Amino acid sequence: MAAAKASLLFSPEGFRLCKLFPTTTITATHQKPSSITLTKVLNADAVYTKLPPRVRKEQERDAISLLNDRIRREHAKRDHSIPLRPAMDSEEADKYIQLVKQQQQRGLHKLKTDRAKQAADNSAQPTFSYKVDPYTLRSGDFVVHRKVGIGRFVGIKFDLPKDSKEPIEYVFIEYADGMAKLPVCQASRFLYRYNLPNETKRPRTLSKLSDTSAWERRRMKGKVAVQKMVVDLMELYLHRLKQKRPPYLKTPAMAEFASHFPFEPTPDQKQAFLDVERDLTERENPMDRLICGDVGFGKTEVALRAIFCVVSSGKQAMVLAPTIVLAKQHFDVVSERFSRYPNIRVGLLSRFQTKSEKEEYLSMIKDGHVDIMVGTHSLLGNRVEYNNLGLLVVDEEQRFGVKQKEKIASFKTSVDVLTLSATPIPRTLYLALTGFRDASLISTPPPERVPIRTHLSAYSKDKVISAIKHELDRGGRVFYVLPRIKGLEDVMEFLEQTFPHVEIAIAHGKQYSKQLEETMERFARGDIRILICTNIVESGLDIQNANTIIIQDVQQFGLAQLYQLRGRVGRADKEAHAHLFYPDKSLLSDHALERLAALEECCELGQGFQLAERDMAIRGFGNIFGEQQTGDVGNVGIDLFFEMLFESLSKVDEHRVISVPYHAMKLDININPHLPSDYINHLENPMQIINGAEKAAEKDIFSLMQFTENLRRQYGKEPYSMEILLKKLYVKRMAADLGITSIYASGKMVGMKTNMSKKVFKLITDSATSDVHQNSLIFEDGQIKAELLLELPKEQLLNWIFQCLAELYSSLPTLIKY
Repeated sequence: MAAAKASLLFSPEGFRLCKLFPTTTITATHQKPSSITLTKVLNADAVYTKLPPRVRKEQERDAISLLNDRIRREHAKRDHSIPLRPAMDSEEADKYIQLVKQQQQRGLHKLKTDRAKQAADNSAQPTFSYKVDPYTLRSGDFVVHRKVGIGRFVGIKFDLPKDSKEPIEYVFIEYADGMAKLPVCQASRFLYRYNLPNETKRPRTLSKLSDTSAWERRRMKGKVAVQKMVVDLMELYLHRLKQKRPPYLKTPAMAEFASHFPFEPTPDQKQAFLDVERDLTERENPMDRLICGDVGFGKTEVALRAIFCVVSSGKQAMVLAPTIVLAKQHFDVVSERFSRYPNIRVGLLSRFQTKSEKEEYLSMIKDGHVDIMVGTHSLLGNRVEYNNLGLLVVDEEQRFGVKQKEKIASFKTSVDVLTLSATPIPRTLYLALTGFRDASLISTPPPERVPIRTHLSAYSKDKVISAIKHELDRGGRVFYVLPRIKGLEDVMEFLEQTFPHVEIAIAHGKQYSKQLEETMERFARGDIRILICTNIVESGLDIQNANTIIIQDVQQFGLAQLYQLRGRVGRADKEAHAHLFYPDKSLLSDHALERLAALEECCELGQGFQLAERDMAIRGFGNIFGEQQTGDVGNVGIDLFFEMLFESLSKVDEHRVISVPYHAMKLDININPHLPSDYINHLENPMQIINGAEKAAEKDIFSLMQFTENLRRQYGKEPYSMEILLKKLYVKRMAADLGITSIYASGKMVGMKTNMSKKVFKLITDSATSDVHQNSLIFEDGQIKAELLLELPKEQLLNWIFQCLAELYSSLPTLIKY
């Protein structure tokens, strides 16, 4: 068998192999058959797999391995919910680009309309801009001038301009090396407020008027980060647009189900019902809609109608809640609402159930014997297999951890998703505003609702006693919330001494399931009058007669958490009170004080949406696109970053790299690598392997990476000639993906003909990490060119081209690639 391999070149098989790879020569040495033994094959194994660890490690870090690692690392940095790029031809890409632009314009129009209304209410001009009005700045505020950089606002005063006797107003800004003044009209076009994505608002340094190059580098870093965000948004959205499912049938049963809703829907609720119904019954793409409505404004009913539409068509629905308290409440509401339909089965899965109960439900879910499954993150476990999942309803997505959010995101490309939130996480809000995600806003309160009165003050026992006594005297119940379990017993002791005849209980997430459930039910019934708890009650717990909430050490809660906690009261027609206590104002950071002031301002009903927008600027940028981007935002400040992001989104079709078919890419460099005979002997089926390499390269870069790694895993590190062959395939694959139609060399000059624009070329090279390739490449007449210091031998030239394309290709996450 080995002898047959050794003479492969002279066989018909060898002829076909050479025909497949005309530039590859397979050489073999003829040996006597007697010398080809089992020992020979074992020796071959020793040559290619039994290498010393040090040598093997060095070989593993060759150029191909480094490229594979880099591509994977760049992919891992991005949102885990984004799948590997789907293949898409140029015509299809054009169609989807138009859909995306229309969607984004709708989002921008909505944002402009909302801002215009807000401005009209304030008797101001309806404008939409992230730029700052100079008159709203206070002395000491940090600002960003788009062309000069970061400075400190000093004030506005009149001064005489050159060649004029009429004084005009100037904005004075302090920079690291001097003071700048610019007319107010000019300042309003170039200035942005400087907000940082963390608690401190101080920039690292002020910019210099005499040297703007450092600022320009920071701005370019921000711009590159913007491009990366755009590609993440686009790829997720495009992938979702490519998914298809048949629209659900609109049946009379849906109208009958809706008629059992016991309340008159508000105008916003009616619009949300219509939006979701259209998503399900008129669109072929899976729904991904955010229902943003304040606590008690009727978001659950929107979800129930969507569930009915999906379940009545024979599919399953999942309702996901962050806590067992909220999951139990959803289960009760869903069970009651679907009690008229005996064929629709509802289940509850949580960590509080016994092993046998869980196993039974897992089996029912898999076999399709349960239609609506309510639960906590247990529903996202690997053991949960759905028979025919059609809809995922997520309540309070911001309460889930990173891994759970990634799992939720993975559902969004295949099933309909409805997200309910009173205060959406900033990322969710931002996507809704820019139109990359559909959103319905329920801001109209039910007619009987009364605003919650918010009291913010320093802690005192007298104030606590007074607030509790007022609520107990009118027959109500009280929530007493602390940030940690540690202080609950102390508060219990104090309240038991103060109110000896009142039933008081403690609730937190570390309690046994039955104990927690029983405590919650007794509080809901009114057996317990005061509930001392952690923020486990943040969402859920719709208790009509609990109309006072006391929150101690308020500075330790996030703004969204406080808003949610405050929403636990005021569900009935009685006036509700939220008492927020802090230890001492001198102990609070500026960040905490600003957060609390925002909460007081938003005391009207239905302001959760505006609050989240305010919180986005205060709390920072970390949750929006992940922590890794916060440094990029810090370079320029949130406001300028957002403006660049909007600009980039509106010009998304200019950031395209249109790939060419693999076989249309011509590599005009004649290289004939010679594969050694012992390597040919070592391969089980050389022709099949090399044929497989070509097919993998033809498919996509990830297939080629997988092929190379499998080849090395099975046969060890390949000899240099085989590495050159693989590099040729990598060069052709990367070039085709970059829109390069041919690569040629003429003396010291290397040229690459491409369909990319000069703007795209600049974006790629700006984000390249290698200064060598960044500085040596130029773009002219539709070609990428480089002049080398000397004319290289063919194999070294191929290595240089490989490294060059690897650098450009690794910068592709900065762009949209089709």
